[in-house]
Amino acid sequence: MDKKKFKVGIIGLGPVGQTLAVHFREAGCEIAITDLDREKLNLIRKEGIEITGKIEKKAYFKYVYNSIEELLEHNFDILISAVKAYHVNSIIEEIKKKSTNKFYLLSAQNGIDIRIKYISHFDVSRIFRMVINFAGNLQAPNIVSLNFFNPPNYVASVNDSQPEIAQWIADTLSSADLLTEKEDSFVIANKIWEKTILNAALSPLCALSRLTMKEAMENPDTLEIVEYLIYEAVDVAKAEGIKLPDNFVKLCVRYLGNAGNHFPSLAVDLINKRPTEIDYMNGKIVHYGKKHYIRTPLNLTLTNLVKAISKKNESD
Repeated sequence: MDKKKFKVGIIGLGPVGQTLAVHFREAGCEIAITDLDREKLNLIRKEGIEITGKIEKKAYFKYVYNSIEELLEHNFDILISAVKAYHVNSIIEEIKKKSTNKFYLLSAQNGIDIRIKYISHFDVSRIFRMVINFAGNLQAPNIVSLNFFNPPNYVASVNDSQPEIAQWIADTLSSADLLTEKEDSFVIANKIWEKTILNAALSPLCALSRLTMKEAMENPDTLEIVEYLIYEAVDVAKAEGIKLPDNFVKLCVRYLGNAGNHFPSLAVDLINKRPTEIDYMNGKIVHYGKKHYIRTPLNLTLTNLVKAISKKNESD
């Protein structure tokens, strides 16, 4: 397998999947992509993918498939799973049923313990984890508005057995100006917790209050809730052996204070009556809090409220 000519497949064309597709394409890789949304696929075939906002780019794609089954027939070397966390189980089943090729699998999802889902079904030495430090919303099915990019992204082999492949992924994305760094599995675990704590501090609060991130951070009442959510999560992370930067709470508040006047992904999903990733964010903080006998009342409250609304939306 010639690393210089790696072919990349991507499942899931939300903001993350589309952004990665454009940058791997710009780096000269052969890209094969798919999504459940047929309208989106047709638009991409005709008009390509456009990124606006913090990054301004556009790319066209030759290999756009209507299903995962079709995609898996493409001879790629690295498969990127960029679906929401709650879709991972169904994606894994599709891959297991249809794929006979040996490829590396890169998880590009938000949330804690996502790697465990993949490790349970695939060779651990071929699995990679990525922490995404950009975010955006879809202006149109094939147009991503990137609201922020806080470089770098991080990537690692989950058991540190394939550092050269992780380095290739980092170098390839960085060559297209999507700065990404290769780390080891211990550092990536810390980074996953850092990112999850940031998401958990604001996403469900915005979803329930219908305040944008900027509005929530500028309101003293909701800002106080954000701070206490972070304190709870930090206590749990430390008990779990996660190494966080010095002054992490203050750094989180400063970081979130620069958030834009838009809704985070979880809020968009709840508002549009779609499933959310709450179980892999605040839900995981609650889970590990119980493991270490640490009370997490605010994270528990937001988790259960979001799940209750989701359940009602599903029944409606």
